[in-house]
Amino acid sequence: MTALLLIAVPYAAAVLFLGGLTWRVWRWAATPVPFRIPTTCGQQRSLEWIRPGRLESPSTALGVTARVLLEVLLFRSLFRNSGSGIITAISRPSDKSVSGGVVPDPRMTFVERKGLWLGALAFHWALLVILLRHVRLFVEPVPRFATSLTSLDGVFQLGAPTWYATDVIVVVALTYLLGRRLRDPLLRYLTLPADYLVLGLLLAVVGTGLVTRYLARPDLVAIKQFTLGLAALSPAPPPWPGPWFVLHLLCVSLLLAVFPASKLVHGAGAWLSPTRNQANDSRRRRHVNPWNAPVQVHTYQEWEAEFRDKIRVARLPLDQQQTPAAGPSASTR
Repeated sequence: MTALLLIAVPYAAAVLFLGGLTWRVWRWAATPVPFRIPTTCGQQRSLEWIRPGRLESPSTALGVTARVLLEVLLFRSLFRNSGSGIITAISRPSDKSVSGGVVPDPRMTFVERKGLWLGALAFHWALLVILLRHVRLFVEPVPRFATSLTSLDGVFQLGAPTWYATDVIVVVALTYLLGRRLRDPLLRYLTLPADYLVLGLLLAVVGTGLVTRYLARPDLVAIKQFTLGLAALSPAPPPWPGPWFVLHLLCVSLLLAVFPASKLVHGAGAWLSPTRNQANDSRRRRHVNPWNAPVQVHTYQEWEAEFRDKIRVARLPLDQQQTPAAGPSASTR
């Protein structure tokens, strides 16, 4: 039973995670994008004297790269999150017959909502630091960046063992992200059972990890020998490490198994989203739809050559002026 829980289940979850994630990324990368569909909220590059939005409407590879990095690392579009509501203002009508001289005046207003952006940013960055700290369990010697992150994360030196700042941040952020879905009726209506499953798994992983570290502390030397064996594909089940560590490992394995089939895969999809990774240069370049079937086309140059005499008689401008071979000059004709 120990070998099944500590070896077979994690390896099966890792296979599902790597295989499912690879398959989804390959499907996204192999899907043709027939049109230029970047999401823009800025001025497209046009005339030299009109200032373009280099990040809002990028037209170069550098601008697209900066836009994607800001989106992935800082959640730039989520920073613009806003909400609407009705506030009751007080107006003073000119009609003095109204008692008191004031009446309530309901008005629609839009306000910025940075809570979701701050909660999502805190959760993702805190979780990233926690994952990088766990590298020390799978690599020997321990990389310097993992040691530095551990020291920086425990800089407050609170309690024994030392409380990490990211442990507190990730719990607060997850509680807020779950609470906002439960508090808002509209979000409760839009939230799927799979969303609650993912949030519940994340809370279970974080909660069991905190209990394992601060309350039910297992033998860290035996745990590291076990994790080094897992990473080297030569695992050896350790002595029973306690129920909390086993529960933590099972929660992590379940989260990895459902990762490719859940919304968590947006971390990989953000890099391949055509609304983000395309340049808005449709006015300067012609983009051919890869799904177009080959057809016989009649280009404008061929059309102009066919109706050149009629266009000239109608005194319409010609893009390509035909040079006369011989005979009287154009002015004489």
